[in-house]
Amino acid sequence: MFSTEQTCWFVRKVICWRAAASTAWAVLLLGPITAALVILGRFSLFHPIQTTSECLSLLTSASAVFSLILLCGVILMVGFLNLEYYTVIPTIACSKIALLGQLLHPRQLVNSAVHCVMGIVVAWCCAISIGGRYETLGYTCPHSDGDSSSQMCLNEYHLILLLAGAFVGLSYSLLGVIHNMNYISFHTVQQYKYLRFKGALPLVVKCSATQAVYSIRNYIVVYFFLGYIPKAWFCKTLNLYLNSSVHPLDSIAGLLDLSLIYHLWISASFLLFTWHITLVLFRIFVTELYSFPVESSFTEDAHQCLAKVLTEKQPMILKFLALQDLALLSQHSPSRRCQVFSLSQPGGHPHNWNAISKECLSMLTDLTQRLVAYHDTVATNGRAKSLSTGSERKTSSETSVTSGTEDLMSPRPTLLMKTPASVFARSVVGTPRTPLTAPFTPDLDSPFASPALRRLTAPVEQCSPWFGTVQSPHVMRRGPKLWSTSTDSQVNGSPQSSPASVPSPKQEPSKPSLLAQFLQNRKEQLPEASSQALFADSQAHIWALEGLSYLVQASFSEDQFGVVQTTLPTILSCMLVLQEAVDRHFKLPHASSKPVRSTGSMGDSTHKTLRFALRATLKTAIYRITTTFGDHLNAIQMSAEHRKRLQQFLEYKE
Repeated sequence: MFSTEQTCWFVRKVICWRAAASTAWAVLLLGPITAALVILGRFSLFHPIQTTSECLSLLTSASAVFSLILLCGVILMVGFLNLEYYTVIPTIACSKIALLGQLLHPRQLVNSAVHCVMGIVVAWCCAISIGGRYETLGYTCPHSDGDSSSQMCLNEYHLILLLAGAFVGLSYSLLGVIHNMNYISFHTVQQYKYLRFKGALPLVVKCSATQAVYSIRNYIVVYFFLGYIPKAWFCKTLNLYLNSSVHPLDSIAGLLDLSLIYHLWISASFLLFTWHITLVLFRIFVTELYSFPVESSFTEDAHQCLAKVLTEKQPMILKFLALQDLALLSQHSPSRRCQVFSLSQPGGHPHNWNAISKECLSMLTDLTQRLVAYHDTVATNGRAKSLSTGSERKTSSETSVTSGTEDLMSPRPTLLMKTPASVFARSVVGTPRTPLTAPFTPDLDSPFASPALRRLTAPVEQCSPWFGTVQSPHVMRRGPKLWSTSTDSQVNGSPQSSPASVPSPKQEPSKPSLLAQFLQNRKEQLPEASSQALFADSQAHIWALEGLSYLVQASFSEDQFGVVQTTLPTILSCMLVLQEAVDRHFKLPHASSKPVRSTGSMGDSTHKTLRFALRATLKTAIYRITTTFGDHLNAIQMSAEHRKRLQQFLEYKE
C-alpha cells in the first residue's frame, strides 16, 4: 500500500492546476460579459449615442473597476466550491425524504449560505453597472416645503435588486443538489477544449436566461407577500425611512414595472451566466484525458503507473481517468498495448496484465453481486429472505459468480441496495415464469395459508394466454391482489374486485384522472431512481469492459507470450455472468423504459441512461471477443450453461 502523500499526488499536481486554469479563463471572460451587462442595462433605442458614451465612461470609472475586482473574487470562490463539491458518481435520492435530507445537510447549508452572500455581491455590482435608481441603498428624503433634511430614505429599488441576488444564489445552490450539477461526466468523443466550450456556449446562454425567468418569477411572488419584512429590518437597522410618496414595490402597482422586471432578469441572467461558465470550464478542464505510464523506470514513480493507479479507491477522479486511459490505449496505442502484454525482467511474469485484468474483473464481479442482491431484494418485495428459502432458491447467477471468480480474487463485501417496497418485482417462487407480484403478497409457505389462497396463486396453465414470457417491458403480469386500496384501483384503470365476487358486465375503460396519473408517476419514480442509483458508477464498468475486450482482441495477434490466454476463460465467464444479471434486471418493471433527458438545466443527466450504455457495451464486448477468436473458444474450459450462452454469440443469435 502507498502512503497518503503518494495517493494524493494526482490531486495536487493535476486536478488543482486544472481547476486553477479553468477559473483563470472564467476571470478573463468576466470583462466582456460585464461590458455586455452594462450595454444591455443602460442602452436606449431613443438615445443611442448618449447611452453609448455613458457606457464607455462607466466602464472606465473607478466604481466599475472596483465592481470588477469584486466579481473576480466571486468567480474565484465559485471555482473553489466547484473543486470542493464535484463528484464523478452522482448522488441519486430514491425518495423525497432522502432529497430533503441532502438539502438540509450541514455541508449543503453552508454551501447555500455562501451562494446567498455571493449573490448579494453580484447584485450590488449589477446595481452599480446599471446605475440610475438602483445605484444607492439610501437617498435624502424629499419634503413638500422644499427644505432639505439630513433624514435618509430607503431606496427600495436597490434593496429589491440585492434580495433578488440572494434569492437567485439560493435557488442556484438548491437546484444544484436537485439536478446533480456537481456531477461531472466524461464525453465519449474526445474533443479539444475550445470546441467543447464552443459547443456548450449556446446551452449556457439558454439555461441562464430560462432559469433567470423562473427565479425572478418566484422571487416576485415571495417579495409580494414577504417584502415588508426585509424593508422593516433595513429601516430599523440603518435608521432609514420609507418615502410615502412612492409606491411600495411589494404591491401590485409597484411590481408591474416592466423596467424593474427587465433589470431584475438581466441581473439574474448575468449572475447565472458567469457561474455556469465557470462550471462548464471546470468540467472541460477536469475531464481532459490524462495519459498514465504503463511502466516506470524509477521506483519512486511506480505509484503513478496505470496498473497501480487502477487499484486506488480515492480520489475517484483518478480511477475514472485511469480507466478512460485504459479504454483508449487498448484501442489506439499498439506500443502501449505491447507494454501491457510484456513480461517482467527478471522473472518473466506478466505483472502489468495481471494487475489490470484483476482490477477490471473485480469491478465487474462487484457489479454482478450488486445486481444479484438488488434483484433478490426486489423479488421478495423488499423483505429479507430467510436462510432456509435463500439456500433453496439460489439462482444460477449467484452460483456462477462464486464459482467463476473465487480463483481470481477473494470475495468482497457488497452493499445491499435498499429498494422501496413499492417496486413490483418478479417473484422467486418456483420457476422463473412465475407472475409478477405486488407488495404485501402473502407467504404461501406459511402454515396459516388457506387452500383457497394456494389455488388462487397457483402457476399459470400452459393453455392460458398468459403462459410464457411477456416480451413488452410495459406489459406486466400480476397475481391476484388480496389487499388493495382505492388508489391502486384508480391507477390501474379499473376497480379491483375480490376473488369471490360475481363478475360484472364489461365496462368501457375510463381515462385516469389527473390525481391517478400523478400517483402513478410518483409510484414509477421510486423504482426508476433505485435503478439509476444501482448503475450510478457504471461509466467505470463501461471502460473496464472496453479495455478488457479490446486488449483480448489485440492479443490474438500481438500477445507473443500468451499471457492473455491464461485468463481468457475467467474473462468470458465474468462477462457472461454479468450479462445474465443485467438481463434479469431489465426484465424488472420500469427498468426498460428510458427516462427523458432534461435539457432545461445545467445538470448533467447522462447518469440516467448509463444502464442502457452498459448493456450495449457488454454485448459488444462479448461479440468483439467471439468474432476475433471464433471456433477457438470451443477449446476453453467453462460450464455447460456458459458454453450454451457463448454459442449464442458465436452464432450471432444473442
